Amino acid sequence: MRKFIALSFFVVLLSQDYPVLGSDESFDFMTWNIEWFPKNGQATIDYVTQIIEETDVDVIAIQELDDRDMFDEMIALLSDYSGHYESSWFAGLAYIYKTESIEINDIYEIYTTSPYWSAFPRSPMVMDLNFNGVNYFLINNHFKCCGDGNLDLDDDSDEEKRRYDAINLIKEYIDNNLPDKNVIVLGDLNDDIAESFSNNVFQLVLNDPNYQFADIEIANGNSSNWSFPNWPSHLDHILITDELFDEFNNSEVQTIKLDQYISGGWNQYDQNISDHRPVFMKIYPNLIPGDVSADGLINIIDVVMIVQIVIGNNEVVDSADFNNDGLINIIDIVQLIQTIITNE
Repeated sequence: MRKFIALSFFVVLLSQDYPVLGSDESFDFMTWNIEWFPKNGQATIDYVTQIIEETDVDVIAIQELDDRDMFDEMIALLSDYSGHYESSWFAGLAYIYKTESIEINDIYEIYTTSPYWSAFPRSPMVMDLNFNGVNYFLINNHFKCCGDGNLDLDDDSDEEKRRYDAINLIKEYIDNNLPDKNVIVLGDLNDDIAESFSNNVFQLVLNDPNYQFADIEIANGNSSNWSFPNWPSHLDHILITDELFDEFNNSEVQTIKLDQYISGGWNQYDQNISDHRPVFMKIYPNLIPGDVSADGLINIIDVVMIVQIVIGNNEVVDSADFNNDGLINIIDIVQLIQTIITNE
């Protein structure tokens, strides 16, 4: 009887519905420190497999891969995804990506030699990819942890100094090798982007107009939205280059509170999955508001298609939200018609 009750309880836990984050029109990615994967063996694999399938994200940058065999086992369960890692050395880095939407050009590590081991306990992993014909470079990182909160630029062993060196070496790599590319730096950077300038390890990037932390509002906001609840702090970040600033204006960035979708809440999540929440970003590389037919034009065909969406005959697509208010309704139809008439 006890075995039956325990099994039933576990099935209930795994029957939770997670939020659908991805869509065909948007490039959807997130960074996730998955804490010494798999934290609780097969239970972790079961949870994470369901989360990936239901959230429907294009690319996940993973930190703290510990067991490569169990990672491969999980990837084999994900029919729409593939995975990549270089090693599991010291809780290594990995990518999980959707094979239908993501075209991989190359995946490689940078700063792999001994002079850089202090700055990078794990070598940053670059993914060169295409999504809907647009080229992006993702750079997955897991910076050195810990420290006393004080940045000592004269002490190369200081944890804050090591993170300071790491982000500036990443910046140097981008400036020298990817100066006009769509670059996204993401990962567990293990420090606060919103703290005072004197001790902020990201100060040089924050002061460079060619870079922007997409999650800066989260860092400056309520602690309930931070990525590391056990010691309330926001440590997991997404940094973009100026080539993506226009897309950023029509993007979504959020910490995904997966624990709120699990019976048992944070304690159950922390026990079975991770002590970090993922940080997610959605961008629309080719989205034209109102171009529901995706033919590059706004015309009466799009009006008809939005009408069909509003009355429930067609599936919802993001471009139908013409006024970008988060709703698809008669207002979008009226404003789209007005725009078509004005432009004729």
